[in-house]
Amino acid sequence: MKKGLLALLSIIFIGVLAACGNDGETVRLGVVGENNEVWENVRDRLAEEDIILELVSFSDYQTPNVALADGDIELNAFQTVIFLEDFNTDTGNDLTPIGDTTLNPLGIYSEQVEDVADIQEGDTIVIPNDASNEGRALILLQSAGLIEVAPEAGNYPLVDDVTANPLNLNLVTVAGNQTARSLTDAAAGVINVGMAVDAGFIPSQDAIFLEPVDEESEPYTNAIVVRSEDVDNDVYQRIVEVYQTDETAELIRETTQNSSIPVWE
Repeated sequence: MKKGLLALLSIIFIGVLAACGNDGETVRLGVVGENNEVWENVRDRLAEEDIILELVSFSDYQTPNVALADGDIELNAFQTVIFLEDFNTDTGNDLTPIGDTTLNPLGIYSEQVEDVADIQEGDTIVIPNDASNEGRALILLQSAGLIEVAPEAGNYPLVDDVTANPLNLNLVTVAGNQTARSLTDAAAGVINVGMAVDAGFIPSQDAIFLEPVDEESEPYTNAIVVRSEDVDNDVYQRIVEVYQTDETAELIRETTQNSSIPVWE
């Protein structure tokens, strides 16, 4: 009789433990692309604190903000501060950064030439077509000595703001997730780090020109973003804390071959 009672109590105890193990809060985080080793590592560490981080992968740069604004996810981590500002201005939303992540220098890539000096008269260059990344790409092409843009356009120049194009380059804007694929039809393309890595590039090694990192780089810092009403959410702030650690920084450098720079250190 005692054995039967003990067995019953054991079953109840195991059931209670299982129930407790399911008490963790689930938080959905929007990311872009398929290479998310850093966030997978953060997810595993958060699980030890009963915070269940669910990674929701998107293939473009617009949907994660729409999903966050609509409440389909709780946070996202994929975009620069300037990109977020542009989204908020265009849509009337008030999505807000709660923690810096990385600085990911934009790069010029090519399957046809090994140096920007090898780009020829009339060549086609593809760049991202969203306002913030189009402007950033044009400024990068200017840094590479290929074009000049009107200084009054600030951080948001468009192709129409190109004031000098000595090689008569054909500047073609495409969706950010199409830039790498477009290299087969272009002399070169400007590609974000995430998309470049997904395409098999190692930015620090394979880009024929990388964006300079200096005091002008601050608008291009990437961030963890929430809805404005969730800025002080303790769980979300804890996610930022677990992300912004030495372990994360080391993993970022390792997985990107030093192409991405942790900016909270």
